Formats: sequence, structure tokens, C-alpha cells
Amino acid sequence: MKEECLICGDSLEYLEADEMMECSLCHKRESSKTRCMNGHYVCSECHTKGLDSIIGACLSETSKDPVKIITQMMNQPFCHMHGPEHHVMAGAALLTAYKNAGGEIDLHTALIEMMNRGKSVPGGTCGFWGACGAGISAGMFVSIISKSTPLTVEPFGLSNLMTSKALEQIGTVGGPRCCKRDSFLSILAAVDFVREHLGIEMERQEVVCDYSAQNNQCIGMRCPFSRANHKKP
Repeated sequence: MKEECLICGDSLEYLEADEMMECSLCHKRESSKTRCMNGHYVCSECHTKGLDSIIGACLSETSKDPVKIITQMMNQPFCHMHGPEHHVMAGAALLTAYKNAGGEIDLHTALIEMMNRGKSVPGGTCGFWGACGAGISAGMFVSIISKSTPLTVEPFGLSNLMTSKALEQIGTVGGPRCCKRDSFLSILAAVDFVREHLGIEMERQEVVCDYSAQNNQCIGMRCPFSRANHKKP
């Protein structure tokens, strides 16, 4: 079954204005614009349950390739086709690959900070804020490694520039959203950005998507990672 609602599998609908929703799993009440056609709602906390396990996995990872690292996360049971877990995963994969490629950071501390920041970005930001959470996650990655704050000079500029580079790639491809596609686009933009601005060479690979069958809104050959675009002549 192609995944939409985590409760019943039916399609999601996006409302024009926030309404008070009750999570169908934990019964917490909060405002949201998203629910399924049968009225089910799953809060971000329930949607990302199990995400904390990536910290241990990242600490034991040796790869310098953030696409490889995030793909391993995407294949874990806690990760769904779409969802706010990607707002943490993109940045966490980049932090891990950056460290393994020679970047001087305390990875454990950085991953915890990434978890806290990424979880604060709700689902649906790509459509409602005009800023995809995966792209923001790439900006958070640069903010963390450069120790940016609202008062710094170069780190402030670098982190905002990184976000803009990721969002440019995401916006150029267009919608509807795909959390897998937008995560890959953000990561590849970050690999190039870090090499140019920080001199750290993370590894990168050609990305071929294996998730299209799970995505009801897959854009097919318009996606740069579509398997159909990578078939040998």
C-alpha cells in the first residue's frame, strides 16, 4: 500500500487554516493544517518515534558519503515516505559525513543539536512556509559546524546561503513535495557548498531513487533521480 495516512492509508488533505486536531495515537491536541480524508491526525512526535536511534548509528558510521548515510536511515522502520523526520535526517547525514571527511566537530554534541533543531520544523513547511524542511536542515548543518548565531558575521552568512542553495534546487524541480527527492537535492547542494566554502571534500554518488513506488505524487521523469532517467542506452 502506498503510504499516506499512517492510521488508515487514505489520502491526506491540507486545510487553508489551522484547526485543532487530536493525535490518533497519543491523543495530544494541537493545531495543524494536515489530516487524512477520514479525519485521522498524527502529531510530529508520534510520526518521528524511533528517530533518536540515528544518533548511535551515526556515531558508528565511517562513510564520507551523506547520500549513503541518509539512505540507510530512510530504510529504517521509523522513516516514512514523507514526514518531518527528514528535517533531522538530512542534517544528521551531512554532519556524519563531514566528520568522517575530516571536519573538526564533536559529532555527538552536533547530532543532539541537529535533533533538537530539526524536530522544531513541522511537517508541511515546504508548502506552507515556502521553505522545505530538508533544505532548512542543510542550513542547520552549516550553522552547527560554523558555530553560527544571530550575531556572527561569516557563519551567519554561510548558513543562510546554504539554505538558499538547497531551496533553489528544490524550487527549480518544483512540486508536489517528495521528502526523499528534496533530501537528496539538499544534501548534494551541501556537498558542493562545503567543498567550495570550507574545503572539506565529502563523497558523493549518482542518486537513483528506489522509493517512487511508495509515493502517490511521484513526478516521474521530471525527478532528477528517476530510475527511468538513469537507464543505460
